[in-house]
Amino acid sequence: MTNALSLIEFTDALAADFHRINAEWIEAMFVMEPTDRDILENPRARIVDAGGTILFVEARGSGIIGTCALKKTGEAAFELTKMGVTDAARGKKAGEFLLVHAIARAKEMGARELYLLTSHKCEAAIHLYEKLGFVHDAGVMAKYGATYDRCDVAMGYPL
Repeated sequence: MTNALSLIEFTDALAADFHRINAEWIEAMFVMEPTDRDILENPRARIVDAGGTILFVEARGSGIIGTCALKKTGEAAFELTKMGVTDAARGKKAGEFLLVHAIARAKEMGARELYLLTSHKCEAAIHLYEKLGFVHDAGVMAKYGATYDRCDVAMGYPL
């Protein structure tokens, strides 16, 4: 089914999709935090112009169904963040498709540190992260975990 999925690069025209997809899962499971609002309302300034990237997955016949970002947080450090797939797209392997491409893109961008912050409530996402090679990392939690109140899981990817 992944042959029906395409990777799409960020454009300003897709900023609303980035906001919509992420607001959907954040508001369904948590409370929108100031950090969330800042990133979702200013994706070009906070992610793209700051040295990161935003990727989307498009499903043939359904349009944009998922997104994720690589936010530059240091010289060669990137946070995998704001990864979400619409409820209607669950089961299409869109999250796995995005994650594979995000990991590859981080490597292309010269990442020496790739990490993510999440909540234990995101069980399906954590399982996917583990499946593709992310490992739980107390060092990541100590260094970056205070970014979000909801964060109680930190993972790193061995590059």
